[in-house]
Amino acid sequence: MIAELVIAYMRERLLSTALNIALLALSVAALVLLLIASSQIGERLERNARGVDLVVGAKGSPLQLILSSIYQIDRPTGNIPLSALYQLRRDPGVARVIPLALGDAFRGYRIVGTEPAYLSLYGAQIAAGQMFAGQGDCVVGAEAARDLGLTVGQRFIGGHGMGEEAESGSGAEHVAQPFTVTAILKPTGTVADRLIVTSVDTIWHMHGVEAPAVDAEPDDSAEAEITALLVTYRNAAGAVRLPMMINRQTNMQSAVPAIETNRLLSLLGVGIDGAMLFGWLLALIGGLSIFVAMLNAANAREGDLALLRVMGATRGQVFGTILMEGTVTAVLGACVGALTAHLVLAQVSSGQSPLAQLGLEPWRWSGGEVVIVAIVVGIGAITALVPAMRIFTVNLAETLGKTGR
Repeated sequence: MIAELVIAYMRERLLSTALNIALLALSVAALVLLLIASSQIGERLERNARGVDLVVGAKGSPLQLILSSIYQIDRPTGNIPLSALYQLRRDPGVARVIPLALGDAFRGYRIVGTEPAYLSLYGAQIAAGQMFAGQGDCVVGAEAARDLGLTVGQRFIGGHGMGEEAESGSGAEHVAQPFTVTAILKPTGTVADRLIVTSVDTIWHMHGVEAPAVDAEPDDSAEAEITALLVTYRNAAGAVRLPMMINRQTNMQSAVPAIETNRLLSLLGVGIDGAMLFGWLLALIGGLSIFVAMLNAANAREGDLALLRVMGATRGQVFGTILMEGTVTAVLGACVGALTAHLVLAQVSSGQSPLAQLGLEPWRWSGGEVVIVAIVVGIGAITALVPAMRIFTVNLAETLGKTGR
C-alpha cells in the first residue's frame, strides 16, 4: 500500500518531483565527476611516471617537458644534441637513459621514436607480432590499434605534427618512409596504450637526417638530435648532483617528474576542492527543496492522511509514506546523477582531448561514489523526516472536520 501511495503522490506532483530529482542529479553528477577525475588523474600520472627519476630536454617550462615526454599531452620544448645521451650513459650516477624522438603522429596518435626499453617502463607485453627491429617497423598500443584499426603487417604513412593535423595523407613529406606494424601491445593501463612506438633511426630517416655511425659517438655539431631523455638513477648521489649540473652547466634543462606532477596536482586540487564545495552546496539546496516540497505536500494532504488513519492505517505506515517519497526522490536523483557523470566522462574521454590522452576509465566505479550517493540519499531522507513527523501531531477529528470528510 505504501509503495502504491508513494508512486501516486509522485505522479500527482510530477513537475515538482522532476525538478527535485534534476537538482540532486546535477549535484551528484558534479561530485562524482570530480571524484573520478581527481582520483584517476592522480593514479594515472603516478603510474605513467613510474621508473623515471629525471627528464632531460631543451630549455623551457619544466612542466611542459614532463607533460610532453612522459604523459604525451603537450608539445616538446625543443630538441637536444644526441651527444647528451652518451654523456649521461657514462655518468656513474645513472643506471639507465632512454632517448625519445617526438614530433610526428598518425591520425592524432603520437609516434614515439625510442628503444624497446621504453616499453618496459610500462610493463608492456606483445599481444601479436614481434618488437620493432628494422627501419620503418613499429609497435602499436592496444587503444591506438583498436581506434585506428591497425593490425600486424599493415602499413601507414605518418604525418608531421602532434595532433589531428597529422592525418593520413597530410603528412606527404613522410611518404618515403611508410610504417609497418610489427606488433600490437597488450593493454597496460598507461600512456603506452595510445602510442605508436618505433626506433629513433626511423624518425631521423623520416626527416632526412642521417643516423650516426654505430661505433662513433657524435658531438654537439652532429645533425641528429633527440627530443628528451628519460633517466633512472643508479644511486642517491646521482639524484643530488645531476639536476643541478644539467641546469647550470649545459644548454639543457632537467625536470623531476615527482616534483612537477605534485605541482600540477596541487594546482588541480585547488579547483577541484572549490568545485566539490559547490557540488555539496547543490546537494544541500536539493535537500532543502525536498523539505519544502514534502512540507507543502503534507499540509495539502492532511485530509488524505487523516482519512488513511481512520481507514485503519497506522501512524507508522502514514509516516513511512511521506518519508519514502522523499527518500525515493533522493535515490532517483543520486542514481541519475552518478550515471550522468560516467556518461559525461565517457564523452569527454573520447577522441583526442587531454583527458582522453590521460587514459581515464569512464566506466570504472569507485567506493567514493557509493559514499556520495549514500550521503545524498541521507540528506533526502532527513529533509523528509520533519514533514513526516507531523503525522504524530495531527488531530484526526479536527482535520477531518476542516476538510468536510
